Amino acid sequence: MAIEGPFWRAIAVFRVASLVYAAVLMAQNRGYEHPVLGWLVIGVMALWTAGATFAYAAESLRRWPLLAMDLLVTMACLLASPYVEGAAQGVRGTMPVPATWIAAPVLAWAVHGGRRLGAVAAAVVAAGDLWLRVRAHESPILINGAVLLFLAGVLVAHVARLARQAEERMQRAIEMEAAQRERDRLARDIHDSVLQVLAWVQRRGRQIGGEAAELGRLAGEQEAALRDLITAGPPASGATDLRTFLLRYGSPSVTVSTPATPLVLPAAVAREAAAAVGAALDNVRAHCGPGARAWVLAESGEGTVTLSIRDDGPGIPDGRLDEAAADGRMGVSRSIRGRVAELGGVVSIASVPGQGTEIEITLPA
Repeated sequence: MAIEGPFWRAIAVFRVASLVYAAVLMAQNRGYEHPVLGWLVIGVMALWTAGATFAYAAESLRRWPLLAMDLLVTMACLLASPYVEGAAQGVRGTMPVPATWIAAPVLAWAVHGGRRLGAVAAAVVAAGDLWLRVRAHESPILINGAVLLFLAGVLVAHVARLARQAEERMQRAIEMEAAQRERDRLARDIHDSVLQVLAWVQRRGRQIGGEAAELGRLAGEQEAALRDLITAGPPASGATDLRTFLLRYGSPSVTVSTPATPLVLPAAVAREAAAAVGAALDNVRAHCGPGARAWVLAESGEGTVTLSIRDDGPGIPDGRLDEAAADGRMGVSRSIRGRVAELGGVVSIASVPGQGTEIEITLPA
């Protein structure tokens, strides 16, 4: 993520500053019995600082092989300190050759893997540092360095996580704002064209009467549905209430009954379920005539949501659905059964000639 870039640059600066600090200590010969070997360790540290700075700058290389190698090189330089210090090991004021450089992989693990992995890297490096102190018979054994490593690993990981969350929220806000602007633009265009035409058809149908009145009524229903669509907010990406989608189908000819409590489903599932109900209602309008009525009932069960769409039309003759699917008409097989199957649900259709049809959709909650 882009927000991680400043963290990796800060770690690179820390590596360079710590390398300079370790070189200054070596130049002062602060208790190092074998300075030549010490400078060799400093050289390894310098080479790895350059390589790690380059590698961590490339997002594609920030993987566990690099992180593991970072920790191994650091531990090797740390555990080489007794051979550099010689008999001076354990003398108060003598620091391991890498000095503060050993904290760099802890910070890298924390930024990449979070607090737990930051603490793991801190534990490994702290264990190596404490082992050196025990080996040198240091008394008392100071644990200040180990505590600081743990604090650095956990706190840096926490700050990195907060930064990622802030970036994700900002990105979502930008996307929502862009979507809302596009929705507003479409709403203006639709209002100036489609909605006005539908409203005109509705008025003229009422004035003319007869079959035109039924066309006007259908135009009015579509106008209301379209108006609800363009005035609603952008679709949610989390959970949403299925009732909100179902109630839009309510009209003088369609009765929608929902429970008093929310029917909470993932937003994508709720939209697809409502679309399946809409396809069933489209079939009612297409095959049952202008005077047909329909009823939509939504219920919640134990781990399921059940949607029933019933009409008072002539019913479906035996074999008609299979014949329609064979002819390429996919209203039931794709728009209803296909949608519900993709959601992990089932569809049952009960129809008696002359007594209407009932479609029952059962979805996992």
